[in-house]
Amino acid sequence: MLGGMTAPTFSHELSVASALAREAGALLLAHLRAGFTVEHKTSADDPVTIADREASALIMTALAAAFPADGLLSEEETDDRARLGHDRVWIVDPIDGTKEFSTGLPDYCVSIGLAVGGEPVLGVVYAPETDELFSGVVGQGVTLNGQPAPMPGSGPDWRVAVSDTEHGRELHRTSLPGMKPSGSIALKLARIAAGQVDATFTMSPRSEWDIAAGHALLRAAGGDLRRRDGRPVRYNQPRPHIEQGLIGGAPAALDWLEGQLRGHRLPVAHLGLTSGDPAWTLLPETDRAALDGHPGVNVRHASGEVLALLVVDPATRQVERAEGDAFHLDRLTRDVTRALGTVQS
Repeated sequence: MLGGMTAPTFSHELSVASALAREAGALLLAHLRAGFTVEHKTSADDPVTIADREASALIMTALAAAFPADGLLSEEETDDRARLGHDRVWIVDPIDGTKEFSTGLPDYCVSIGLAVGGEPVLGVVYAPETDELFSGVVGQGVTLNGQPAPMPGSGPDWRVAVSDTEHGRELHRTSLPGMKPSGSIALKLARIAAGQVDATFTMSPRSEWDIAAGHALLRAAGGDLRRRDGRPVRYNQPRPHIEQGLIGGAPAALDWLEGQLRGHRLPVAHLGLTSGDPAWTLLPETDRAALDGHPGVNVRHASGEVLALLVVDPATRQVERAEGDAFHLDRLTRDVTRALGTVQS
């Protein structure tokens, strides 16, 4: 109760989103049985299928009919900027983990989140392969297939869900304890909220649709997700992309993981770096003066050191500067390519 008003329960919204997630999941399984071709958007790391598009259309059409006053955002739809005028916005990824889906791996899901005033308040994540429906509302807890989900773990042997891509390319060379590689980040966050794993992080940026539902579930379970520089994640932004890596988990696991990332000097990318970002101070003074106001400053850094710098004109995708360790520059170029499309050297 706040100011004499009862806080919303979102029970109708949760019911609609849960039913849609299951319906979309059934559609995905049908496409798996029938077969499909795989296309790519900005890069080979960004696949898309007819299943993505049909599931998106199913979910978005139904949400628009059920909640006509709300804004909508989906990875697979043209961004309707009218959403910026809405306080309530549904944020959808019809398949989080398309790479896994398209290669026959089970680590993909349907992700439907609701943000109110920029905060994630409701999340539904459905894993069709295992028939697991994670749902929750901030302040009301999390359920798994309708039953209260177990509480997050208490350590000390923390389980860290990491990107299978990042593990295959880089993390396998580290001694970070407790790593469990998997696909979809939405599913990772849901599994943390349900006590199946304890924490997660990324080195590369993500988009709002990747994490909105999972973030809401994590908050409903008492955890949190934030940028690697410690700042909060806000939703329904003009550019719906979080320009740096993320870290999330139950509170105790999150604190432990932050210490581990510092101790192992695990890097993070930051795209579109500006003078207002903490990582800006890592650039040499001459670069800060020369690049201030440039819209395409991208870095990869760890433990207070810039490992790679890539300056790209976002309009032409022309590379203006590319400096640093070759390995980290390659990783950073992949991140920028996924955000902008192929860059021109």
